[in-house]
Amino acid sequence: MGIEIERKWLPDPEDAEKWIRNSDHRTIIQGYLSCDPVIRVRRDGEAFYMTYKGKGIMVREEYNLPLTKEAFDRLLPKCEGNIIEKERHVIPLEDGLILEADVFAGKFSPLILFEVEFPGREEAECFTAPESFGREVTGCKKYTNAYLSQAMLDVNRNLC
Repeated sequence: MGIEIERKWLPDPEDAEKWIRNSDHRTIIQGYLSCDPVIRVRRDGEAFYMTYKGKGIMVREEYNLPLTKEAFDRLLPKCEGNIIEKERHVIPLEDGLILEADVFAGKFSPLILFEVEFPGREEAECFTAPESFGREVTGCKKYTNAYLSQAMLDVNRNLC
């Protein structure tokens, strides 16, 4: 069992570009077998997973189970709604934290979301994001990947 503790922001594209320039990145493709409960399959670079996520916004249970490429290839077409494709940029921050900048492709381009995972709730609550992270959208379920997988929307409009 694992606990995921993360906060999320919606950066201005120009600010995002400054953060992601020259950063390491990889391609992620994911689909949702269920959104309630959240059960997704993901290709993350060359790794494959099935993930269960419990209820919650900033803090929730998360279980990752490894999959083979063959299992992923069989499960992805069974997913509901939109398949999400994005480039994940990984940027080290102070105090050992990592900024993950997701640059969405396809239907959700030009959406960019920033996420930071924390070792505990207290660290998450005490974290002060730089202004360039943009507007915090942690509490807005419409910026979750599970919601986007079901969305019929124009990502250029405000979702919250």
